[in-house]
Amino acid sequence: MTEETKRLLESIDTPNDLKRLDVSQLEQVCSELREFIIDQVSTNPGHFGAGLGVVELTVALHYVFNTPYDKLIWDVGHQAYPHKILTGRRKQFHTNRKYKGLSGFPKMDESEYDAFGVGHSSTSISAALGMAIAAKMNKESRHVVAIIGDGSMTAGLAFEGLNNAGIDKSDLLVILNDNNMAIDANVGALKEYLLDITTSKSYNKMRKDVWNILGNLERLGPVARRYVKKIESGVKTALLQQSNLFQSLNFRYFGPIDGHDVERLTQVLNDLKDIPGPKLLHVLTKKGKGYKPAEEDQTIWHAPGVFDKETGLRETTPVDQIVPPRYQDVFGETIVELAEKNPKILGITPAMPSGCSLNIMMEKMPSRAFDVGIAEQHAVTFSAGLAAAGYIPYCNIYSSFMQRAYDNVIHDVALQNLDVVFCLDRGGIVGEDGPTHHGMFDIGFFRIIPNMVVAAPMNEVELRNMMYTAQLGGKGPFSIRYPRGRGVTHDWKQPFTEIEVGKGRTISEGNDVAFVTLGHPGNYAQTAVTRLAKQGIAVGLYDMRFAKPLDEELLHSILKRYRHIITVEDGALQGGFGSAVLEFMADNGYTNSITRLGAPDRFIEHGTVQQLHKDCGIDPESLFQTALKAAMELPTAAETIRK
Repeated sequence: MTEETKRLLESIDTPNDLKRLDVSQLEQVCSELREFIIDQVSTNPGHFGAGLGVVELTVALHYVFNTPYDKLIWDVGHQAYPHKILTGRRKQFHTNRKYKGLSGFPKMDESEYDAFGVGHSSTSISAALGMAIAAKMNKESRHVVAIIGDGSMTAGLAFEGLNNAGIDKSDLLVILNDNNMAIDANVGALKEYLLDITTSKSYNKMRKDVWNILGNLERLGPVARRYVKKIESGVKTALLQQSNLFQSLNFRYFGPIDGHDVERLTQVLNDLKDIPGPKLLHVLTKKGKGYKPAEEDQTIWHAPGVFDKETGLRETTPVDQIVPPRYQDVFGETIVELAEKNPKILGITPAMPSGCSLNIMMEKMPSRAFDVGIAEQHAVTFSAGLAAAGYIPYCNIYSSFMQRAYDNVIHDVALQNLDVVFCLDRGGIVGEDGPTHHGMFDIGFFRIIPNMVVAAPMNEVELRNMMYTAQLGGKGPFSIRYPRGRGVTHDWKQPFTEIEVGKGRTISEGNDVAFVTLGHPGNYAQTAVTRLAKQGIAVGLYDMRFAKPLDEELLHSILKRYRHIITVEDGALQGGFGSAVLEFMADNGYTNSITRLGAPDRFIEHGTVQQLHKDCGIDPESLFQTALKAAMELPTAAETIRK
């Protein structure tokens, strides 16, 4: 890159700086911006392909609209890196997704240019409509733009927003960023519908001329506008041989246009500013645009980790370094094993086949694994329908995404006591994605639902056995939550063993102090117990396995033996596993001293899993110190230690 090209991006600290450039210079800005993202993300991992795909669109939006007065609402936020770089955060971008650094997603308290915080998909249209109506009520001439991907458009919430916006005359522009991808390839009828539009040769041949003619007519006044709408709709319907979905919702539909032609984008956006009412601009982009490996394998390069920007080689684990498997891969391989034995088992995921490893089953058993698109509510009720018909669906949804389908879990599954197995990937702290993706609340919100089993494995073997147990029949709703990342054992492919529902296990016994754990953090407690034993302090460790039903027999035994109990969970303390133990103690008259460890009553920010576990007090060192302090404060234990 020459000094001249460097100088252009380095002079842009706000969109006002961008507006001082001639439109002919915007292509250079796009080139620099794309190179800057490649430089940064290659060494500081984050979301990659989505941002590269909207470079031109982002530049055009900030060039045309008066941000932050005009509002840009990014859907999900994977694609917001160019936006952040152009809005005063270029010099801080090296801290992106790092502990106490920039968030990887738009965040209202980070910048006035981040008009709405996002992290889950399909929220942009509803939020933008709220802002557009507020602007109209306040008599403000404010433009509001929602930028949503074709993958996010599959969610019910997006259609709810479109349906509502279509009956209002607010100045709302929805930009449909159509790249045929979410994280994995898009699925469903909407994908085929958009493909029909984008590949219609007749329509694409005539659309530019029609657009120019109609634009000139529209400027003649309200009477002409009525005719424009009729002509426009008739032309599009005739050429596409079908009515336009978006126009049927009372949106003016424009496009599709090339999302990588920055000068054309600025022209079109300027034209649309003058057209009142709800409008939808269909923009065609390529995820990973400008970086060949990302263009060729868009799923891998959604978030590739560290890579060599020159060669495209990604940093991987050395072949001679044997590491435990990822929990998601244990799920992916185990469901195939179980499905080979039980023909009633099916797999369901809402648009995350590679993220949860259901893609293993989709490859080996394509007729028995379903990607339903970004539609968590549908995934749950679809699973309920399958269960009502006698099948055993394993519905795999990230913990933080399951929040979106809570009503469906209660009414469609639990109320009818159907045999749906919920596999909640990413339960607990997930790391750099931050508060929108941490799975903090599932223990609390699932354990209050009647008929629901709430389980969490301490390791990979336990995960396999819980998955095996869940399909043995008549269990009703059965949830299994497990963390992002790797487990603890290499020898995990062991024969299946049924686990009695609601039964925990004793890992080690001790004196006066005991850890009572749920799930993977039991391994951290085990490390602390081993270290304490070397100092002559015997601390008990009990893996409860289930937050519901609790192993009451084991809890009675623990509470009668130990004076101080330390509960450990990777989730919210409020209403979580520790609260369940406290409730049991109160109901049974126990007055033991208890320390509850887990996530405090606040949203946990982004950072590494290790950093955030330390903040929550559940890393091995914190557990060691907590148990040591408890032991020293108990008279008999302290006396033993001194001797």
